[in-house]
Amino acid sequence: MHYEQTDGAKLYYKDWGSGRPIVFSHGWPLSSDAWDVEMKLLADNGFRAIAHDRRGHGRSEHTWTGNDMDTYAADLAALVDSVGLSDVVVVGHSTGGGEVVRYAVRHGAGRVRKVVTVGAVPPVMVQSEANPQGTPLSAFDEIRARVLSDRSQYWKRELALPFYGFNREGAALSQGLVDHFWLQGMRTGLASAYDCVRAFSETDFTEDLKALDVPILIAHGDHDQIVPIHDAASRAIELVRYGTLRVYPEAPHGIHGDYQQQLGRDLLQFVQG
Repeated sequence: MHYEQTDGAKLYYKDWGSGRPIVFSHGWPLSSDAWDVEMKLLADNGFRAIAHDRRGHGRSEHTWTGNDMDTYAADLAALVDSVGLSDVVVVGHSTGGGEVVRYAVRHGAGRVRKVVTVGAVPPVMVQSEANPQGTPLSAFDEIRARVLSDRSQYWKRELALPFYGFNREGAALSQGLVDHFWLQGMRTGLASAYDCVRAFSETDFTEDLKALDVPILIAHGDHDQIVPIHDAASRAIELVRYGTLRVYPEAPHGIHGDYQQQLGRDLLQFVQG
């Protein structure tokens, strides 16, 4: 299914089950397909699970403009409005974690009941005078260079392996999971993939986290090589008023295996509470 944003962008979403709505936002450079297991879990347990492909990603229109966090949050608001949702729980992984936090603060008053972030980018990733412990800008410049030069190889090996922790000694590689990551990445438009690096790395969510006035579950793996926990969840939990931090030992950035099963149980418990 598709809905249309005010700038004319046609954006894709899937809508499974019935009951209280749970809205999912995916990470970069993926699509709503990354949330299929969690969506089925929630739909099987009496919830309505909805997930969209971010503009420029997956089956949504590959837009030239609007590849920034404010527009991503506005797109999410348009989805919630178009489907007529209320009493919503929003769940975001990685880039999607920033998206749902900004949406909840700027557009979700009276609609958002709870927030869940998983391996999420808030408060801010890039290093600056205000954030000296962050990741140097040069690291994100290198990501952009790899996206431009050979994004297929980048998705297939250089990003997919640390994303799922498959580059760690003794890790069991799932080629199927790597192939699925590659497939989702290749469905993302080049301009959107490039621009989204700035959106997820340079957007500062500090004030959003401080302003959040609903419960938030902040979930993160302590072996996350993409969004290190000490720069993200460990700092985010100190900024929110109604937060619960859940740390998954030895879990990577990508959600799979035992980590996925544990997260599924925690997610279901949190939304049922």
